[in-house]
Amino acid sequence: MKQNTFRRNAMTKMIATVLMGVTVVLSASVVSAAKAPSKEDVKKFLRPMEVPQGKNNISTPERVELGKNLFFDPRLSGSNFISCATCHNPSLGWSDAQPTAIGHGMGTLDRSTPTILNTAYQRFQFWDGRARSLEKQALGPIEAGGEMSQSLDLLIPELQAIPGYVTLFEAAYPGEGVSKKTIAKAISAFERTIVSSESAFDRWLKGVDGVMSDEAIKGFEIFKGKANCTACHDGFNFSDNGFHNIGLKDMEDMGRYAIKPIKVLKGAFKTPTLRDIDLTSPYMHNGAYKTLDEVVDHYDAGGFKNAGTLSPNMKKLNLSKKERKAIVAFLKSLTGDPVPFTVPVLPVQ
Repeated sequence: MKQNTFRRNAMTKMIATVLMGVTVVLSASVVSAAKAPSKEDVKKFLRPMEVPQGKNNISTPERVELGKNLFFDPRLSGSNFISCATCHNPSLGWSDAQPTAIGHGMGTLDRSTPTILNTAYQRFQFWDGRARSLEKQALGPIEAGGEMSQSLDLLIPELQAIPGYVTLFEAAYPGEGVSKKTIAKAISAFERTIVSSESAFDRWLKGVDGVMSDEAIKGFEIFKGKANCTACHDGFNFSDNGFHNIGLKDMEDMGRYAIKPIKVLKGAFKTPTLRDIDLTSPYMHNGAYKTLDEVVDHYDAGGFKNAGTLSPNMKKLNLSKKERKAIVAFLKSLTGDPVPFTVPVLPVQ
């Protein structure tokens, strides 16, 4: 009897010891899964408190409303068929899901439509950075023959003839009337409201548990470390606001070089934001890749020689398949929550 009791006690102790070991293992697993971001990462990658405003164009509800109407109005094009939103569609990540844009007369353009998401945070506009502000950028596509093909000298009297627009312009810019300047300012004011929403990555930065997978967290570490992606894609908006030749094939477009003819800028294009990246395929300025896996594979290979000057940041990474997959998981964690959006009812004559 005593012997049996001894055996039972011994067995109980053994099971308890095993369970304690399991508990330790499970606890370690939980700690691993809930790995916290560093203070440096929180400081660097969380959204700034304020959205940048335009010089002499501080946002007001009236200016945003006017800009929103103009952005969605096809009457801003020579054909009365294309609006800014035709290419920058809110349902498609504020892009158009095309390899390269389609413009006036259904003509195919040479460059893809960049998202307008977070353009408020960018120092340069357009792929080649030829505009230093949204106000200077806004009128470019309207006047470009291959894009919206609209003469501003013809557009202004058209808008002045629409009573609803006259009222909107007066409310937004009292005493300034309908002009090239107020059209540009209003569209820019609206575009600055298009900012990324909170993503799984943002919540993880704020200390919320269980929102990022182990794979995505590992991908973030590789993104910063072995892959050296932060050499160009850094900070809250994941962009250095610089220009780089990343070694795309079949390159004839010289990009930034046409604006600043410096050898190192041959074939260089602006570093795009990675925010909402899962919504803006195809990727690259020429729509070369359909998937994020292809994009990561491109960087892993170190790019390809082309007619330009390859960025010194482009080097073979020798990432494993598991590491590349982890980076893609991280990139997908940068896509924010869906934001409800209402298309405006436009003024009519």
